[in-house]
Amino acid sequence: MNVKCECGHVNPHGTVLCESCGKVLEEKEKDKKLLDMRYEGSARRSQTYNKTIIDKIWNFFSSVKVGVWLIVITLLASILGTILPQSMYIPQTIPAVEHYENEYGWFGRLYYELGFHNLYSSWWYLLLIALIGVSLVICSLDRVIPLYRALNNQRVARHEGFLKRQRLYGISDVPQNQEMVTTVIANMKSKRYKIREENGNILAEKNRFARWGPYINHIGLIIFLIGGMLRFVPGMYVDETLWLREGETKTIPATDGQYYLKNNQFIVELYDKEEDGEVFEQALDRAGGVVKTYQADVTLYQRQGETVAGEQPELEKVRDAEIRVNEPLKIEGLALYQVDYKLNELHKMSFTLQNKETGEEFGEILIDLNNPEKKYDLENGYSVHVKSYFPDFEFNEDGEPATKSRVPNNPAFVFEMTAPDKPEGEVSFVAIQETIEPLGDNKYKMAFKSVETKNVSGLTVRKDSTLWFLGIGGIIFMIGVAQGAYWNHRRIWIRRIGDKVWVAGHTNKNWHGLKREIEVIFEGTGLNVPKDQQQDEDGRKG
Repeated sequence: MNVKCECGHVNPHGTVLCESCGKVLEEKEKDKKLLDMRYEGSARRSQTYNKTIIDKIWNFFSSVKVGVWLIVITLLASILGTILPQSMYIPQTIPAVEHYENEYGWFGRLYYELGFHNLYSSWWYLLLIALIGVSLVICSLDRVIPLYRALNNQRVARHEGFLKRQRLYGISDVPQNQEMVTTVIANMKSKRYKIREENGNILAEKNRFARWGPYINHIGLIIFLIGGMLRFVPGMYVDETLWLREGETKTIPATDGQYYLKNNQFIVELYDKEEDGEVFEQALDRAGGVVKTYQADVTLYQRQGETVAGEQPELEKVRDAEIRVNEPLKIEGLALYQVDYKLNELHKMSFTLQNKETGEEFGEILIDLNNPEKKYDLENGYSVHVKSYFPDFEFNEDGEPATKSRVPNNPAFVFEMTAPDKPEGEVSFVAIQETIEPLGDNKYKMAFKSVETKNVSGLTVRKDSTLWFLGIGGIIFMIGVAQGAYWNHRRIWIRRIGDKVWVAGHTNKNWHGLKREIEVIFEGTGLNVPKDQQQDEDGRKG
């Protein structure tokens, strides 16, 4: 139910001070020495309504304590997310759950199950961010709307009880003097006050915009949080890794198969001890070889038409390019950066089928370590079957051969060799510097012949369409900080009551500055500078 003041203004239910004249409307406020002017005594929804479920939700999120706790919980979660590496920084060769459990035991498993391995995209972390945003919105609306209404409705002549319970308050016994009024107004205008005059009463006000600083902060934070959450919307943020071997063509991530990249050549240039020795002499002596620059010479292709599954796409050349560190290849909002490389990765291995006793060779096979064939036919009834392939060979916990990754760092094979005199075949396990014949002594063996290597370029594909949100949010936040930090809202009321002049002043901070400013304004007018009632009260208590 609305409350009508004796001045005629109708205030919303729950208003402490009349929005127009400032009269105290709540009994419990009448016993206080000074008025609480934080929100001008206006009616906040969270302090007025508490009946429906919507009211309770509103009141919960309008609490500053709730907002602070949400921020604290989010910060703690962010700290916990740094204890172990995030999933993007672990080897991609095995499932993440196995990696965390193998490396860190039960704690790693728990870390994974709770979503800390991919913290910033886990549902509960995004929920915390969303709750912080909701809290900021409701906190702001709960305060800024009634504050704006109260400041907009304030009249020049304020109630006597309002004036005498301001922190700066004083009475001057001076005669009615238009010259004094003119001087005061001129001095106020020189201090950039906006003047409202009514029946000889004066309201001088400046820097009201400073009151909106905290709410501008909130707007900036909300935009910043929205930008952070948009990173998890498909297409808004991309940070993918593309390893490309020399001569290899792959589709570029996040392009829906529209663009392909071929690595024509990868080049690494080292500092030369003779040419660059003076500058890098110590580093060269210590490390032996220091990389000066590395680049990938690539060709960009675009797919033509639609491609049926399993069919090779028809590609059209777009352009050749050189990708160096900090010199990315850019296309349709994506940037391909050169970030890593691997030299001399095993690419192909050749073996010959030999008679162990005589050394006679019956043919050579060349195995592509990234895509080996299942069977290699030789002449005269000889053939070799690749029964098993382990690109990065190791023995697992059960003592059985396994692979740590799909990268051919340590290739091993299980060959089945078939010959006219061995139609049932012989099995041999062949790894680097190791050969095992599990089914007994064989007549034939696979003899290592040669190896081919290739350099590999490590590229990062990046796109960030959220930077505008983050940048704008940050700028707005800093505007709010400056707005609230470097300016303060100041008001001076002058009211003629009988033969006396009542003066009161209020600011949201820097009371000493306001008092000094009033001293300058009242100089030579005969008006007394109002006293600081809070200091007087504290002095009496002391």
